[in-house]
Amino acid sequence: MKDIPNSLLAALPRKSYLRLLPGLAPVDLVFGKVLYEPGAPIRDVYFPSRSLVSLLTVVEGHLALEVGLVGREGMVGFPLALGVGVSPVRALVQGAGPALKMSAARFRAELRASPSLQRELQRYVYTMMAQISQTAACNRFHVVEARLARWLLMTRDRVRSSEFRMTHEFLSHMLGVRRVGVTEAATALQRRKLIEYRRGNIRILDDRGLEAACCSCYKMIRDMHDGKSSLV
Repeated sequence: MKDIPNSLLAALPRKSYLRLLPGLAPVDLVFGKVLYEPGAPIRDVYFPSRSLVSLLTVVEGHLALEVGLVGREGMVGFPLALGVGVSPVRALVQGAGPALKMSAARFRAELRASPSLQRELQRYVYTMMAQISQTAACNRFHVVEARLARWLLMTRDRVRSSEFRMTHEFLSHMLGVRRVGVTEAATALQRRKLIEYRRGNIRILDDRGLEAACCSCYKMIRDMHDGKSSLV
């Protein structure tokens, strides 16, 4: 169903999607809004279209590191698909924009009644587990410039735009480095004419060049979400 802006919902049979539709409410997610905190109950799930949500692991109550990214390909609140009603991460709106929202109670009921929704969520949870694992390894072993390139490409793919707004401070939280590290990495990418970065606005100038500058983690995560890796 190509007219549906969220890919997970679009993958459902039409009959299954139409069953979900009455429980889906359009919302505009606001930049910086926290949808869940670690240990808090998941009261609603979200299916982004042109919005973007970061999943952050929180250390000592205030230090945060991004471990996952959810855009039009998926759903925020996927622990509910595993029967878990509490969030293990902070879900933070990183890119403002539209999404569809459903109450947790309604989602649980629809999940029980829809084998096709169960299958799609199983696949999505699998790819998210792979993304989180790969991101953890990337944060540990790869240099900041390559990680920044990966992150920019992942953001581009999810918002379907080469331009988006992002401050150095926010990027430092996403990548788990000091602001000076983000500044140095962004400056290096600008010198190579791969991106343009002004007053918090980022524009990708050379997609292929940026893909060459990033680590292999980007392709692995992208292929997983594109379905090139299948469930056993």
